[in-house]
Amino acid sequence: MFKKIRLQSRSKATFSLFLLAVPGLIYLLINNYLPMFGVFIAFKDIDYVKGLFGSDWSGFKNFEFLFRTNDAWIMTRNTILYNLAFIFIGTIVAIIIAIFLYELKNKLATKLFQSSILFPNLVSMVIVSYLVYAFLASDSGLINLSILRSLGIEEINWYAESKYWPYILTVTYLWKTAGYTSIVYFAFIAGIDKSYYEAAKIDGAGKLRQIFSVTLPLLKPAVILMVLLAVGRIFNSDFGLFYQVPLNSGALYSTTQTIDTYVYRALMQMNDIGMSAAAGFYQSVVGLVLVLIANKLVKRADPDNALF
Repeated sequence: MFKKIRLQSRSKATFSLFLLAVPGLIYLLINNYLPMFGVFIAFKDIDYVKGLFGSDWSGFKNFEFLFRTNDAWIMTRNTILYNLAFIFIGTIVAIIIAIFLYELKNKLATKLFQSSILFPNLVSMVIVSYLVYAFLASDSGLINLSILRSLGIEEINWYAESKYWPYILTVTYLWKTAGYTSIVYFAFIAGIDKSYYEAAKIDGAGKLRQIFSVTLPLLKPAVILMVLLAVGRIFNSDFGLFYQVPLNSGALYSTTQTIDTYVYRALMQMNDIGMSAAAGFYQSVVGLVLVLIANKLVKRADPDNALF
Protein backbone atom coordinates (compact mmCIF):
# COMPACT_ATOMS: atom_id res chain seq x y z
CA MET A 1 0.00 0.00 0.00
CA PHE A 2 2.71 2.46 1.05
CA LYS A 3 4.82 1.39 -1.94
CA LYS A 4 1.95 2.15 -4.33
CA ILE A 5 1.40 5.59 -2.80
CA ARG A 6 5.12 6.32 -3.05
CA LEU A 7 5.19 5.35 -6.74
CA GLN A 8 2.17 7.55 -7.45
CA SER A 9 3.79 10.54 -5.74
CA ARG A 10 6.99 9.97 -7.69
CA SER A 11 5.12 9.77 -11.01
CA LYS A 12 3.28 13.02 -10.21
CA ALA A 13 6.57 14.75 -9.40
CA THR A 14 8.17 13.40 -12.58
CA PHE A 15 5.19 14.52 -14.67
CA SER A 16 5.40 18.03 -13.20
CA LEU A 17 9.10 18.24 -14.03
CA PHE A 18 8.37 16.96 -17.54
CA LEU A 19 5.79 19.74 -18.05
CA LEU A 20 8.39 22.30 -16.99
CA ALA A 21 10.81 20.86 -19.55
CA VAL A 22 8.29 20.76 -22.43
CA PRO A 23 8.87 24.37 -23.71
CA GLY A 24 12.63 23.81 -23.77
CA LEU A 25 12.24 20.44 -25.50
CA ILE A 26 9.95 21.96 -28.14
CA TYR A 27 12.46 24.76 -28.78
CA LEU A 28 15.29 22.21 -29.01
CA LEU A 29 13.29 20.12 -31.48
CA ILE A 30 12.36 23.04 -33.73
CA ASN A 31 15.66 24.92 -33.57
CA ASN A 32 18.21 22.08 -33.44
CA TYR A 33 16.73 18.85 -34.77
CA LEU A 34 14.24 19.76 -37.52
CA PRO A 35 16.87 21.74 -39.51
CA MET A 36 18.99 18.55 -39.67
CA PHE A 37 16.64 17.24 -42.34
CA GLY A 38 17.90 19.99 -44.64
CA VAL A 39 21.41 18.56 -44.73
CA PHE A 40 20.74 17.20 -48.23
CA ILE A 41 20.88 20.80 -49.53
CA ALA A 42 24.65 20.67 -49.05
CA PHE A 43 24.85 18.04 -51.80
CA LYS A 44 22.55 19.75 -54.31
CA ASP A 45 22.94 22.36 -57.03
CA ILE A 46 19.94 24.42 -56.00
CA ASP A 47 17.73 25.60 -58.84
CA TYR A 48 14.81 27.70 -57.58
CA VAL A 49 12.73 26.72 -60.60
CA LYS A 50 13.07 23.00 -59.84
CA GLY A 51 12.80 23.49 -56.07
CA LEU A 52 14.86 21.98 -53.26
CA PHE A 53 13.88 18.35 -53.90
CA GLY A 54 13.89 18.61 -57.71
CA SER A 55 17.32 20.23 -58.02
CA ASP A 56 20.20 18.16 -59.38
CA TRP A 57 22.65 16.43 -57.06
CA SER A 58 26.12 18.01 -57.11
CA GLY A 59 28.06 15.63 -54.87
CA PHE A 60 30.85 17.41 -53.01
CA LYS A 61 31.14 20.40 -55.34
CA ASN A 62 29.65 22.74 -52.75
CA PHE A 63 32.40 21.73 -50.32
CA GLU A 64 35.12 22.56 -52.83
CA PHE A 65 34.24 26.23 -52.49
CA LEU A 66 35.58 26.29 -48.93
CA PHE A 67 38.94 24.74 -49.79
CA ARG A 68 39.79 26.01 -53.28
CA THR A 69 39.80 29.68 -52.35
CA ASN A 70 43.01 31.49 -51.39
CA ASP A 71 41.37 32.60 -48.15
CA ALA A 72 40.67 29.04 -46.95
CA TRP A 73 43.75 28.92 -44.73
CA ILE A 74 43.20 32.42 -43.31
CA MET A 75 39.56 31.92 -42.35
CA THR A 76 40.21 28.44 -40.89
CA ARG A 77 43.21 29.69 -38.91
CA ASN A 78 41.30 32.68 -37.54
CA THR A 79 38.27 30.58 -36.59
CA ILE A 80 40.33 28.01 -34.66
CA LEU A 81 42.77 30.40 -32.97
CA TYR A 82 40.09 32.83 -31.84
CA ASN A 83 37.99 30.04 -30.38
CA LEU A 84 40.98 28.51 -28.60
CA ALA A 85 41.76 31.91 -27.08
CA PHE A 86 38.12 32.42 -26.12
CA ILE A 87 37.94 29.00 -24.46
CA PHE A 88 41.20 29.36 -22.53
CA ILE A 89 41.01 33.02 -21.48
CA GLY A 90 37.22 33.01 -21.15
CA THR A 91 37.27 30.05 -18.77
CA ILE A 92 39.90 31.66 -16.53
CA VAL A 93 38.10 35.02 -16.41
CA ALA A 94 34.70 33.40 -15.78
CA ILE A 95 36.09 31.33 -12.88
CA ILE A 96 37.73 34.39 -11.33
CA ILE A 97 34.46 36.35 -11.55
CA ALA A 98 32.52 33.41 -10.07
CA ILE A 99 34.92 33.14 -7.12
CA PHE A 100 34.69 36.89 -6.46
CA LEU A 101 30.89 36.70 -6.55
CA TYR A 102 30.87 33.78 -4.15
CA GLU A 103 33.15 35.59 -1.72
CA LEU A 104 30.78 38.55 -1.57
CA LYS A 105 28.82 38.02 1.63
CA ASN A 106 26.47 40.96 1.12
CA LYS A 107 23.38 39.66 -0.70
CA LEU A 108 22.48 43.06 -2.14
CA ALA A 109 25.99 43.55 -3.51
CA THR A 110 25.95 40.02 -4.97
CA LYS A 111 22.67 40.62 -6.79
CA LEU A 112 23.89 44.01 -8.03
CA PHE A 113 27.11 42.56 -9.44
CA GLN A 114 25.29 39.58 -10.97
CA SER A 115 22.90 41.91 -12.78
CA SER A 116 25.79 44.09 -13.94
CA ILE A 117 27.85 41.27 -15.40
CA LEU A 118 24.82 39.63 -17.04
CA PHE A 119 23.71 42.82 -18.77
CA PRO A 120 26.31 42.73 -21.60
CA ASN A 121 25.11 39.26 -22.61
CA LEU A 122 21.63 40.71 -23.22
CA VAL A 123 22.90 43.53 -25.43
CA SER A 124 22.59 43.03 -29.19
CA MET A 125 25.88 42.71 -31.05
CA VAL A 126 24.75 45.59 -33.29
CA ILE A 127 24.66 47.85 -30.22
CA VAL A 128 28.01 46.44 -29.09
CA SER A 129 29.48 47.39 -32.48
CA TYR A 130 28.36 51.01 -31.94
CA LEU A 131 29.81 51.00 -28.42
CA VAL A 132 33.15 49.78 -29.78
CA TYR A 133 32.96 52.40 -32.54
CA ALA A 134 32.43 55.10 -29.89
CA PHE A 135 35.81 54.10 -28.45
CA LEU A 136 37.70 53.50 -31.70
CA ALA A 137 36.37 56.01 -34.23
CA SER A 138 39.37 57.80 -35.73
CA ASP A 139 37.82 61.29 -35.67
CA SER A 140 35.54 61.17 -32.63
CA GLY A 141 36.52 58.06 -30.65
CA LEU A 142 37.21 58.23 -26.94
CA ILE A 143 40.63 56.53 -27.21
CA ASN A 144 41.99 58.84 -29.93
CA LEU A 145 40.55 62.10 -28.60
CA SER A 146 40.77 61.64 -24.84
CA ILE A 147 43.63 59.19 -24.27
CA LEU A 148 46.15 59.14 -27.12
CA ARG A 149 45.92 62.87 -27.81
CA SER A 150 46.40 63.77 -24.14
CA LEU A 151 49.45 61.51 -23.96
CA GLY A 152 50.93 63.04 -27.09
CA ILE A 153 50.67 59.75 -28.99
CA GLU A 154 49.77 59.76 -32.67
CA GLU A 155 46.15 58.87 -33.33
CA ILE A 156 45.40 55.42 -34.79
CA ASN A 157 43.01 54.56 -37.58
CA TRP A 158 41.70 51.46 -35.79
CA TYR A 159 39.46 50.26 -38.60
CA ALA A 160 42.37 50.14 -41.04
CA GLU A 161 44.98 48.53 -38.77
CA SER A 162 44.37 44.77 -38.61
CA LYS A 163 47.14 44.06 -36.07
CA TYR A 164 45.10 45.47 -33.17
CA TRP A 165 41.93 43.50 -33.80
CA PRO A 166 42.81 40.14 -32.23
CA TYR A 167 43.05 42.02 -28.92
CA ILE A 168 39.97 44.18 -29.55
CA LEU A 169 37.79 41.21 -30.47
CA THR A 170 39.03 39.16 -27.52
CA VAL A 171 38.30 41.95 -25.03
CA THR A 172 34.87 42.55 -26.59
CA TYR A 173 34.05 38.84 -26.41
CA LEU A 174 35.11 38.59 -22.76
CA TRP A 175 33.12 41.70 -21.82
CA LYS A 176 29.99 40.30 -23.42
CA THR A 177 30.14 36.61 -22.41
CA ALA A 178 32.36 36.12 -19.35
CA GLY A 179 29.69 37.31 -16.92
CA TYR A 180 27.09 34.89 -18.26
CA THR A 181 29.50 31.96 -18.17
CA SER A 182 30.58 32.85 -14.63
CA ILE A 183 27.01 32.25 -13.39
CA VAL A 184 27.37 28.57 -14.32
CA TYR A 185 30.58 28.28 -12.29
CA PHE A 186 29.07 30.34 -9.48
CA ALA A 187 26.21 27.81 -9.21
CA PHE A 188 28.70 24.94 -8.95
CA ILE A 189 30.76 26.75 -6.32
CA ALA A 190 27.64 27.53 -4.29
CA GLY A 191 26.84 23.81 -4.28
CA ILE A 192 30.16 22.80 -2.72
CA ASP A 193 29.76 21.37 0.77
CA LYS A 194 30.77 24.02 3.33
CA SER A 195 32.39 21.36 5.52
CA TYR A 196 35.34 21.24 3.10
CA TYR A 197 36.07 24.92 3.74
CA GLU A 198 35.63 24.47 7.49
CA ALA A 199 38.12 21.59 7.46
CA ALA A 200 40.55 23.72 5.45
CA LYS A 201 40.21 26.56 7.98
CA ILE A 202 40.94 24.17 10.85
CA ASP A 203 44.11 23.08 9.03
CA GLY A 204 45.14 26.74 8.86
CA ALA A 205 44.41 27.36 5.20
CA GLY A 206 43.86 30.99 4.23
CA LYS A 207 41.36 32.20 1.64
CA LEU A 208 43.77 31.80 -1.27
CA ARG A 209 44.77 28.29 -0.19
CA GLN A 210 41.08 27.34 0.13
CA ILE A 211 40.50 28.45 -3.44
CA PHE A 212 43.37 26.36 -4.82
CA SER A 213 42.87 23.35 -2.54
CA VAL A 214 39.06 23.16 -2.36
CA THR A 215 37.24 25.33 -4.89
CA LEU A 216 39.25 24.68 -8.05
CA PRO A 217 39.61 20.87 -7.63
CA LEU A 218 35.87 20.48 -6.95
CA LEU A 219 35.09 22.81 -9.86
CA LYS A 220 36.98 20.58 -12.32
CA PRO A 221 33.92 18.59 -13.55
CA ALA A 222 32.11 21.82 -14.44
CA VAL A 223 35.17 23.19 -16.26
CA ILE A 224 35.60 19.98 -18.25
CA LEU A 225 31.92 19.96 -19.22
CA MET A 226 31.95 23.59 -20.37
CA VAL A 227 35.21 23.14 -22.30
CA LEU A 228 33.93 20.01 -24.05
CA LEU A 229 30.80 21.85 -25.14
CA ALA A 230 32.91 24.78 -26.37
CA VAL A 231 35.24 22.46 -28.30
CA GLY A 232 32.22 21.24 -30.27
CA ARG A 233 31.80 24.77 -31.66
CA ILE A 234 35.45 25.49 -32.31
CA PHE A 235 34.81 25.65 -36.08
CA ASN A 236 31.94 28.07 -35.57
CA SER A 237 32.28 31.74 -34.77
CA ASP A 238 30.11 34.49 -33.37
CA PHE A 239 28.94 36.09 -36.61
CA GLY A 240 28.01 39.40 -34.99
CA LEU A 241 31.37 39.70 -33.26
CA PHE A 242 33.41 39.18 -36.43
CA TYR A 243 31.10 40.97 -38.87
CA GLN A 244 29.33 43.76 -36.99
CA VAL A 245 32.05 44.87 -34.58
CA PRO A 246 34.76 45.42 -37.28
CA LEU A 247 32.03 47.10 -39.41
CA ASN A 248 32.79 44.71 -42.28
CA SER A 249 36.00 46.61 -43.00
CA GLY A 250 37.90 45.00 -45.88
CA ALA A 251 41.23 46.17 -44.47
CA LEU A 252 40.70 43.91 -41.45
CA TYR A 253 39.84 40.66 -43.26
CA SER A 254 43.25 39.12 -42.52
CA THR A 255 42.43 39.04 -38.79
CA THR A 256 38.60 39.17 -38.71
CA GLN A 257 37.66 36.78 -41.52
CA THR A 258 36.18 33.51 -40.23
CA ILE A 259 34.32 30.66 -41.89
CA ASP A 260 30.92 32.11 -40.98
CA THR A 261 31.62 35.63 -42.22
CA TYR A 262 33.24 34.33 -45.42
CA VAL A 263 30.25 32.14 -46.21
CA TYR A 264 27.87 35.02 -45.53
CA ARG A 265 29.75 37.36 -47.86
CA ALA A 266 29.91 34.68 -50.54
CA LEU A 267 26.21 33.93 -50.10
CA MET A 268 25.33 37.60 -50.52
CA GLN A 269 27.37 37.75 -53.74
CA MET A 270 26.56 34.34 -55.25
CA ASN A 271 23.17 33.58 -53.67
CA ASP A 272 24.22 29.92 -53.38
CA ILE A 273 22.42 28.31 -50.43
CA GLY A 274 23.94 24.90 -51.30
CA MET A 275 27.40 26.24 -50.53
CA SER A 276 26.15 27.78 -47.28
CA ALA A 277 24.57 24.47 -46.24
CA ALA A 278 27.82 22.66 -47.06
CA ALA A 279 29.75 25.01 -44.77
CA GLY A 280 27.29 24.42 -41.93
CA PHE A 281 27.46 20.65 -42.42
CA TYR A 282 31.26 20.74 -42.50
CA GLN A 283 31.38 22.76 -39.25
CA SER A 284 28.94 20.40 -37.52
CA VAL A 285 30.79 17.22 -38.52
CA VAL A 286 34.17 18.61 -37.50
CA GLY A 287 32.69 19.83 -34.21
CA LEU A 288 31.27 16.37 -33.48
CA VAL A 289 34.60 14.71 -34.23
CA LEU A 290 36.45 17.16 -31.97
CA VAL A 291 34.02 16.55 -29.10
CA LEU A 292 34.47 12.78 -29.45
CA ILE A 293 38.27 13.13 -29.49
CA ALA A 294 38.31 15.54 -26.53
CA ASN A 295 35.96 13.34 -24.55
CA LYS A 296 38.12 10.30 -25.32
CA LEU A 297 41.20 12.11 -23.99
CA VAL A 298 39.32 13.16 -20.84
CA LYS A 299 38.06 9.62 -20.37
CA ARG A 300 41.59 8.24 -20.48
CA ALA A 301 42.91 10.81 -18.00
CA ASP A 302 39.88 11.01 -15.68
CA PRO A 303 36.98 8.65 -16.51
CA ASP A 304 34.70 10.10 -13.84
CA ASN A 305 34.65 13.52 -15.49
CA ALA A 306 34.07 12.39 -19.08
CA LEU A 307 30.92 13.65 -20.80
CA PHE A 308 29.88 10.12 -21.86
